[in-house]
Amino acid sequence: MESASKNLLILNKQQIQQKIDRIAYQILEDNFDEEEVLLAGMLPRGGHLAKRIKNVLDEIAPFKSKLVSIEIDRLSSSLDAKIDFELEECNNKVVILVDDVLNSGKSLAYGFGVFLDAPLKKLRTVVLVDRNHKNFPVNTDYAGIALSTIIKQHIDVVLDEEGQEDAVYLR
Repeated sequence: MESASKNLLILNKQQIQQKIDRIAYQILEDNFDEEEVLLAGMLPRGGHLAKRIKNVLDEIAPFKSKLVSIEIDRLSSSLDAKIDFELEECNNKVVILVDDVLNSGKSLAYGFGVFLDAPLKKLRTVVLVDRNHKNFPVNTDYAGIALSTIIKQHIDVVLDEEGQEDAVYLR
C-alpha cells in the first residue's frame, strides 16, 4: 500500500456522518408511507454503510427498517451472489441497495440481478461516493458525494473498521 502521505482525505468522520444522516432523511422523505424498508448492503463495506443508515432510520423513521446482506463475486463475469434472506421477504416492499463506492457500476448491476424475480414495490440505490466512471447504465438515487476522478485513482472508504477512524481517501 502506498504511504499515507499520498492519500488525500476527501471526507472525515464528521462529514461521513453528515452524509449518512442526509441520506437517511432522503430515504425517509421518499418512503414516509411505507411500513417497512429493506436495506440490502453489498458486502463488505456496503454492509457497514447500510447498518449505519439503518441506525439513523431507526431513530427518525416511522417505518421499520430491516438490514439484509448481499455478497457477490466482484471478479466473476456472471452473477454469483449469496444472500442472507429469503427473496420472498422483499415482495411488494421497497428495497434500497447500498454500496460504498460506485465506480464501474458492475457491483450494483449484480445487486440488481438478485432482485430480478422479486415483485418489488421499488428498488433504489445508495452509495457514499459516486466516481462517475460507469461502464454499466447505473445511476444512484442517493449519494453522499460525487467525485470526478481519473481511472488510475482509487477511493478507500474506512467505516470504523479495525479500529481506524471513519474516512474517505483518494489515492
